[in-house]
Amino acid sequence: MSAGMPAAGSSNAGEMTYTYLGPEGTFTEAALLQVPGADRAARIPATSVNAALEMVRSGRADAAVVPIENSVEGGVSATLDAISAGEQLRILREILVPITFVLAARPGLELADIGAVSTHSHAWAQCRGWADAHIPQAEYLPASSTAAAAVGLQDPDQAYDAAICSPLVAQRLGLSVVAENIGDVADAVTRFVLLSLPTSLPAATGADKTTLVVPLPEDHPGALMEILDQFSARGVNLSRIESRPTGLFLGDYFFSIDAEGHIEDARMADALKGLHRISPDLRFLGSYPRADRREPVVPRHNTDEAFRAADLWLAGLTRG
Repeated sequence: MSAGMPAAGSSNAGEMTYTYLGPEGTFTEAALLQVPGADRAARIPATSVNAALEMVRSGRADAAVVPIENSVEGGVSATLDAISAGEQLRILREILVPITFVLAARPGLELADIGAVSTHSHAWAQCRGWADAHIPQAEYLPASSTAAAAVGLQDPDQAYDAAICSPLVAQRLGLSVVAENIGDVADAVTRFVLLSLPTSLPAATGADKTTLVVPLPEDHPGALMEILDQFSARGVNLSRIESRPTGLFLGDYFFSIDAEGHIEDARMADALKGLHRISPDLRFLGSYPRADRREPVVPRHNTDEAFRAADLWLAGLTRG
């Protein structure tokens, strides 16, 4: 994707090619269809998060939608790891999708007849309580997505006889639904992100989010506090922070962070400069509008006006 490519949602969005975690009917496709113009654009399902991002990195797709966080399970490790390394990507927007699950089974089966059930690991975690109570005899078999599990249910040679999926994909495939609303948390939501190769940043709206990957350059007492102090000293709130292994050796981690604010905000820009001094390999993944449009509460001494006033005061001192 070139720097001049129109961001998703522009008048030319329908000319773009998107990829997403497939197959058709996933919650990820539902998230993609919330992007203005995506319903008119070419949409290519990918078999995994890595495959979707590789299509963007190789130029076969302009942008990808992948899950990054769930309100029940937290961060989606496959996405956090994939965007932390490799060719730089940029988050253009986030999308929130309410999550509802059904249990589909082969025709004629009752709950007591189910011997094995397949779904994505995050879906299984969100329905585990229901499964333990209603199908305790069933073995769990992981799938690449909820829709992939549902599609596989149509294959008589599959090793499972039930799938946890969205109501939409069960309806599209004409599957027999034996239980509805089986999620353990009624208001579960999954957060998805739209990623491209680096391009122009979305403009600041006052209700924004910035996503970062911060390696821990040296493991010593207070190392994490040094990172967190860069945000707290400037009044930048964190909405998510997770540690992930780098894979290089045991005990080597990076931090995946969502912070409230935009890089154009003085407090955020100052925090990023402080972070870069501590961790020069800091990876900036983008500043973009929050899907919930919630504006942060910024202390008076951390507003852009306060930073400008401090700069003017200091400049006055150096001029004598």
